[in-house]
Amino acid sequence: MRRKKIPNLKDKKIEELEQLSIVIREEIIKMLLEAKSGHCAGPLGAVEQYVALYFSGILKHDPLNPNWPERDRVVISNGHYAPLIYAVLAYAGYFNKEELKTLRKLNSPLQGHPHRLSLPGIETSSGPVGEGLSQAVGMALGLKLSGIKSQVYCLMGDGEHDCGNTWEAIMLAGKLQLDNLTVLIDRNNIQIDGFTEKVMPLEPLKEKYESFGFKVLEVDGHNLEEIINALHKAKSIFSKPVAIICHTIPGKGVNFIEWEYQWHGKAPNSQEAEEALKQLRTMKGKLEND
Repeated sequence: MRRKKIPNLKDKKIEELEQLSIVIREEIIKMLLEAKSGHCAGPLGAVEQYVALYFSGILKHDPLNPNWPERDRVVISNGHYAPLIYAVLAYAGYFNKEELKTLRKLNSPLQGHPHRLSLPGIETSSGPVGEGLSQAVGMALGLKLSGIKSQVYCLMGDGEHDCGNTWEAIMLAGKLQLDNLTVLIDRNNIQIDGFTEKVMPLEPLKEKYESFGFKVLEVDGHNLEEIINALHKAKSIFSKPVAIICHTIPGKGVNFIEWEYQWHGKAPNSQEAEEALKQLRTMKGKLEND
């Protein structure tokens, strides 16, 4: 795949990142419409977390040298957020944006769930949720044993906290005091079968993480400044892994998708996509006029 010159990812103003977040949401809608399948609500709701990580200078990475040994590692545990991570990687310069049109198509590297060997910037293959944090713990431990001072970021959904191996990884990370591990939890309160607190209650989530030795920060998951500040703070915490609980609205920016768990694994049709893009353009215009 052809790749363009790496863009300037550092020191972007919050206003620029907010505009970029809307552009990423537009790309998600376009990709899902073209593919006619995929996951919608979660990716739309988690955009600011990925934008903050990749475009504010937090993440140590090089799109032109994605296997750079000193890079920070990003583990996407909730692989059904694939449209989001693909759009972010394309805008970060890992591959040409034109490739986004091939989501879920035959022979496309942009598979329905990320595959480590198919696309630069993807650290782990993911599909079944609940596995990413275990992988991230292994990476964080491996980096420490190798003397490499890099961070591991694990992006997770809240629903995958129903999985037992998630809690095994949380316990081990706390025991090993993996202060090079930061977990970002997309706390959108939905999963494929309904609302999390009806399917399998997670609260008190913050206190549960703390009881296993994590430092826990809570942020508005749509407030870029809060997320960026939390990511900076996470780097300054020693002897503990960090969990950042990002409270988000699933389907953010599209009113008929917001808070509707039925959109967890549903793609918009042409009429729905047209309306979604109209609402997102309106949101972009409001930001420009503020």
